Amino acid sequence: MVVDKGKKQKVEEENYIDEKLIFSIEKLQEIQDDLDKINEKASEEVLEIEQKYNKIRKPVYDKRNDIINSISDFWLTAFLSHPVLGDLLTEEDQKIFKFLSSIEVEDSKDVKFGYSITFNFKSNPFFENSKLSKTYTFLEDGPTKITATPIKWKEGKGIPNGVAQEKKGNKRSHAEESFFTWFSEVNKKDDSDDDENEVLEIQDEVAEIIKDDLWPNPLTYFTNEPDEEDFEGDEGGDEGEDSEDEGDEEEEEDDEDEEDK
Repeated sequence: MVVDKGKKQKVEEENYIDEKLIFSIEKLQEIQDDLDKINEKASEEVLEIEQKYNKIRKPVYDKRNDIINSISDFWLTAFLSHPVLGDLLTEEDQKIFKFLSSIEVEDSKDVKFGYSITFNFKSNPFFENSKLSKTYTFLEDGPTKITATPIKWKEGKGIPNGVAQEKKGNKRSHAEESFFTWFSEVNKKDDSDDDENEVLEIQDEVAEIIKDDLWPNPLTYFTNEPDEEDFEGDEGGDEGEDSEDEGDEEEEEDDEDEEDK
């Protein structure tokens, strides 16, 4: 049997290419493993730095809270001025928020394992609690564990639910559900149905907004009046619509005059 030299050479070349490719991939994997080790070490050092500065920030946050306590309705105003959080407060919630003295966000000792958000209240006619907390614990295996303080409502009180209303003039539309439902404890993310998963995602979003946006600089929202621009835009839009309506009416009148002629 005669072996085709051309085919044999082609096979040898393909084998050489495959071996070269495998060798290159193995080398790339080794480099990637080195990068992963460096990134893991960097992450650990970043967490250590974050923990260090959390301790440095604490007395500064305490000093900030002392000043905030001297300003009437500070947190209520900051919440209402926030483009997302403001839409979560019903009229009854706003009455409760008048007794909110401070908000605290605290990372767990190991930052990567979670954080807690605490609302501190002055004595009020709505519930017995002086503080309401919600804690997010990041588990290595499984979903995030979420626990919250059960609210001890006073007699005749409970979660205040508002009624959704259309926006009229410069009035804010009210939330359908009380903000205080956010303190409901949610633990079984994996066993939840689709509706419960959707609620959990919304709750997670609220926590992230408070932690990463409102808490670092609430003064931005306390001094902000976001609705004013919306109102100006609405008024401008109404004027534009009125002008268009007037133009349409004039065109109709002109058409009628031409038909009469």
